[in-house]
Amino acid sequence: MSLSIKTFLTKSALLYVMSWSAMAAPPQNFIYSDYGNLSEIDAMIKRPEIGGVQVVYSWKELEKEKDKYDFSEIERNLTYLSSLNKKLFIQIQDRFFELSHKNVPAYLLQDPIYKGGLVQQYDNPGENKPVGYGWVAQQWNRAVRQRYQKLLQALAEKFDGRVFGVNLPETAIDPDLKRDKTGFSCDKYFKAEMENLAFARKAFTQSHVVQYVNFWPCEWDNDHKYMSRLFEFAEQNRVGLGGPDIVPNKKGQMHNSYPFFNQYKGKLDLVAMAVQEPTLTYTNPKTKKPFTRAEFTEYAENYLGANIIFWSTSSPWLKQK
Repeated sequence: MSLSIKTFLTKSALLYVMSWSAMAAPPQNFIYSDYGNLSEIDAMIKRPEIGGVQVVYSWKELEKEKDKYDFSEIERNLTYLSSLNKKLFIQIQDRFFELSHKNVPAYLLQDPIYKGGLVQQYDNPGENKPVGYGWVAQQWNRAVRQRYQKLLQALAEKFDGRVFGVNLPETAIDPDLKRDKTGFSCDKYFKAEMENLAFARKAFTQSHVVQYVNFWPCEWDNDHKYMSRLFEFAEQNRVGLGGPDIVPNKKGQMHNSYPFFNQYKGKLDLVAMAVQEPTLTYTNPKTKKPFTRAEFTEYAENYLGANIIFWSTSSPWLKQK
């Protein structure tokens, strides 16, 4: 991270009067969606308790060819949601959870400077799903990282202040360290993700910027100080944090991000947590039943300090009249 970015962020934080998290209020409900056409979930979006929608856009969707950006889908979604007085939160996705999904621009896969652009990772979402395979962009490769930051800059020039917020995807990845030929290391990955976050905060001066954080590779119980450094940076630099899953008291998260969310309640610009499809597969050990909307919300608000919950369209309560 350059000194100029650090200086900018520190000054920006000092000028910021009150963060969203400083305001005591129940979490707002947003819908989480990767639908290309939001009209397909029109009835859900129009519910009075829904404040907006978080839409996931893959890198490939937004950059069709090198330096040829296509933000028409964001424009359509923004126009549609604005007509309903709803907010848009966008996630810029550089990692994917299906073997067939290599959703980055073709030039990243083809030009040798990017060393393949992606590396394979392993993922095990939920309790009832088999281990799957996916891919993650080589952000530790400077050439790849520069292209991602150029995308962030282009998005900021078009949408800063127009979209409610932007979030970078979860920190957890699981490459095969023994077979890696890309120069990956856990320290390099951490530094790369922090640089991207600092860049996003500098580019988006009006919209909220949120980093999803759940785990850092190689770390457990903050033994590399990755987690503590991220939360300290976020507090000092008007950065929001969040996560892809709310699972009350889940052991893995309790040894990683959850205690930090609790420690930093009310100190962050924004806390935005999600109830995604895998999250819905977990059961409450006390009731032996799936967690309810009330149980998710209570934990998100009172322990994690969430200001926004992004609900999967599969959430049972969204299907009720």
